[in-house]
Amino acid sequence: MSIPESAAIGKNVVIEDNVHIGENVTIGHNTVILEGTYIGDHVAIGSNCVLGVKPAGNKKMRKSDGSLQPLRIQSYTRIGSLVSIYSNTEIHEHVFIGDHASIRENSSIGSGSVIGRGAIVELNTRIGKNVTVQTLAYVTGDTILEDNVFLGPCVSMSNDKYMGAREFTLKGPHVKNGAKIGNNASLLPGITVGEQAIVGAGSVVTKDVAGHTVSAGVPAKEMTPRGTEGGGIS
Repeated sequence: MSIPESAAIGKNVVIEDNVHIGENVTIGHNTVILEGTYIGDHVAIGSNCVLGVKPAGNKKMRKSDGSLQPLRIQSYTRIGSLVSIYSNTEIHEHVFIGDHASIRENSSIGSGSVIGRGAIVELNTRIGKNVTVQTLAYVTGDTILEDNVFLGPCVSMSNDKYMGAREFTLKGPHVKNGAKIGNNASLLPGITVGEQAIVGAGSVVTKDVAGHTVSAGVPAKEMTPRGTEGGGIS
């Protein structure tokens, strides 16, 4: 392993074997970069991060694919402090990851996306381009967020319909291109939110949401469009 002269490395940084570090990379104090991790050019990494974590667990937890590949962080990405990112994940170009965020294994974050402060992205998740996942949002495992999706602060998702009480194929929500989910909304397992749909703050989504609609409430229901009989959106 060689570290380019253009890299700026903080104090007490640990860089294990077979790590690739590109040009003009900045790494903050006390950060640990684990074996095999790839870091592209012009990447900025904060202090006290752990990158390339190998998954672990107990007998109740799912086991990841044994052929895990190294973590890859592409050029011009910015990573805050106290961030953990697991192996077998790819972070594409120009991504921003806020402080205290965590991204699990076998996931991908598309170019230009933002993962907010304290947000959690669980395993087997696909996040497209220019997606915003705001502060403290929880993206459950086995989820798909297509391009241009917006998740407000504290959005929560689930992927286990029976909460471990019986066998169930884990499946998180599928949120399609351009959909927007308001603050504190909850999305149940396996639901689909259609393209350009809007889900209001605090809603509980128990069924699929059609594209180009506005839904709100507990449980979430499609709202009557403005100007139609029965009132509607003001």
